[in-house]
Amino acid sequence: MSFDTLGLHETLTRALADAGYENPTEVQSRAIPPALEGRDLRVSSSTGSGKTASFVLPALERILAARGDNTKRRDKSMTGPRILVLAPTRELAQQVAKAATDYGRHVQGLRVVTVVGGVPYGAQLKALRGPVDILIATPGRLIDHVQSGKALLEHVEMLVLDEADRMLDMGFIDDINFIAGCTPAARQTVMYSATFAGHVGRLADELLRDPLTVDVASHTDTHENIEQRLHWADDLTHKNALLDHLLTGREVEQAVVFTSTQVDADRLADRLGEMGHAVAALHGGMPQGRRNRVLNGLRNRQLRVLVATDVAARGIDVPTISHVINFGLPMKAEDYVHRIGRTGRAGRSGLAVTLAERRDVVMIKRIQQFTTQQIPVATVTGLEPRQPEPRIYPGRPDGGNRGPRFGGKPSFGGPRRDGFDRGPRRDGGFESRGPREGGFEHRAPREGFAPRPDGGHFGGPRPEGRFERRPEGGFGRPHGGGHHAGAPRDRSPFERRADGPQGGGFDRGGERSGPRGPRFGDRQDNRGGFGGERSRGPRRDGGWDR
Repeated sequence: MSFDTLGLHETLTRALADAGYENPTEVQSRAIPPALEGRDLRVSSSTGSGKTASFVLPALERILAARGDNTKRRDKSMTGPRILVLAPTRELAQQVAKAATDYGRHVQGLRVVTVVGGVPYGAQLKALRGPVDILIATPGRLIDHVQSGKALLEHVEMLVLDEADRMLDMGFIDDINFIAGCTPAARQTVMYSATFAGHVGRLADELLRDPLTVDVASHTDTHENIEQRLHWADDLTHKNALLDHLLTGREVEQAVVFTSTQVDADRLADRLGEMGHAVAALHGGMPQGRRNRVLNGLRNRQLRVLVATDVAARGIDVPTISHVINFGLPMKAEDYVHRIGRTGRAGRSGLAVTLAERRDVVMIKRIQQFTTQQIPVATVTGLEPRQPEPRIYPGRPDGGNRGPRFGGKPSFGGPRRDGFDRGPRRDGGFESRGPREGGFEHRAPREGFAPRPDGGHFGGPRPEGRFERRPEGGFGRPHGGGHHAGAPRDRSPFERRADGPQGGGFDRGGERSGPRGPRFGDRQDNRGGFGGERSRGPRRDGGWDR
């Protein structure tokens, strides 16, 4: 199948030929024809599969159809966009805008406007005046313009939600519903998401009308052109040594090193810059102008190493990225798939390396369960870990690195292999209860127990949730359940503290220490005249994109 057989306008097929594209990918061949017919779509496709073109080309086709025979004419009486694309991050919005400009290069007078956070309002307000063919926006900034009356959405004919699961993870569900409510009910709606389970599926049911489902690829794909490796590190020093070894390899064309927090990205970029690497950091705490300069430096190959947080995991399309290194593990297992998808693009091969410590066993197991694949463990000669390789037991539901205790016997309170539960007896021993079908069974008091003066039994609940003393000492449970006296309370995850640059808890801030080396984007950088102040804030990554 070729693009000529999909029913696209000659103007678009000529632009595709100029870009070197001859045949559509699977998601393009399956999504473009029904999209041209005006059908609502719910599309699941892996990163790097060409999904952007699968909705940009139908959008351009709709614009050409609205102009009629004279493709140079645009209806200047119409205000607001005809096509609206919502994206979760600034980088992804800019990638979609670039694709729309490239595929519509032969469409005379095409107006593509990008509205994202982190840039001045003035230029965006000027761009929103008059008719707009395609508007690509992040939800937060678009709502600002809608509420101020500067962005009018009553003429939207096609609404595209790109990476809807990511937008919902970032808390944009109310914003999406608000924006969709500002568009005509008769619009065409297309949703792209890695999965349509849970809240994403419920949103699709609300916004889509009789949608066609296109499921091309999933997170369980083998990524045949991406080699994956797992290196176990003893500590942060060992992890840094492994990273330095990987980046000094001649086979590294360009590399993206992912960290968990913005502070880690800045510190690691400083350290690599002092070693002589052409490196820059990229995260959500940077001004949009500086982020654009960093991405342009990566595309122009002025940068060899990019140290980024997950804000860059979706939206970077640079075919020359040969290596992806997970220096800090992602917060969610699905983000691992988007990280490694930055390499192995446009038919090239890539290498994805994960550097993990023993405390990362839980996340490694979650990633392997999510992808249904084992990440091969590898070692570097001379940098072998001193500690034995952690064992990952697939049978434990909590994903911990602890194996069966006491030679495979069940632990205290755990289920027996024979299907029977052993419950504590009130006389201090254990009794064998019959197999249960979920939950704890209520049993009558054991014989031989003396009644209490109030008519109850020792060990039973008392009114008003008060504690009562057991005959062998200690306290019983309060009425209605809860913890017994002296039991440790559950700690909130926000009470954990980071124990360093790669601390296992939440980053609560703090001043940076150590010398500041030259870095890409600084005014004094000797690797290029890219000015701009650096972002020092110790914010965690993943904030809302306003």
